[in-house]
Amino acid sequence: MDFDAYAQTAVTLANLPADDPVDPAVAFGPDTRAAQQAGERDLVAVRRAGKRLRRVFELGAGGRDTDAVDELNALLVAYPVQPHISGHDGKSWHVHVTGRGSTASAEHIAGAVWGLSVWLCENGSDRFGVCADEHCGNVYLDTSSNNCRRFCSERCATRSHVAAHRARKRAAAVG
Repeated sequence: MDFDAYAQTAVTLANLPADDPVDPAVAFGPDTRAAQQAGERDLVAVRRAGKRLRRVFELGAGGRDTDAVDELNALLVAYPVQPHISGHDGKSWHVHVTGRGSTASAEHIAGAVWGLSVWLCENGSDRFGVCADEHCGNVYLDTSSNNCRRFCSERCATRSHVAAHRARKRAAAVG
């Protein structure tokens, strides 16, 4: 069972746009059956769950570990999991964690919540991050060896560092 992949699904859902239409290929993954079958109710459900997952990241990144755990526990109740054995795509038998609901969104969200819960237990909520780039705000899981990551991507890190460098140059030229 690939808990990291399930946890990354939670990151994807938490980073869904707040107001723009949800792209099923982004929410469920490109070329997935869930993306093809997702209806408007599924897209509303993943957006709603994404907002709650974002809150978990914000709580963890803000040092509010107990509150992050409480919110994850509430999500585990709202999206109960049911493991099942699967063998597809030429892979050997393996376990999937899906929701008990019959909708594409219920199964997808349950896996994301379960994966993030396991990730928190194994790594701690201090490994939950919110991008330090003032123009971004995406959440991420800090997989660095010394828990020092501040940005969701290299792109955001570079953009932020270049902006800071230019601001220092302007300040030096004025002063």
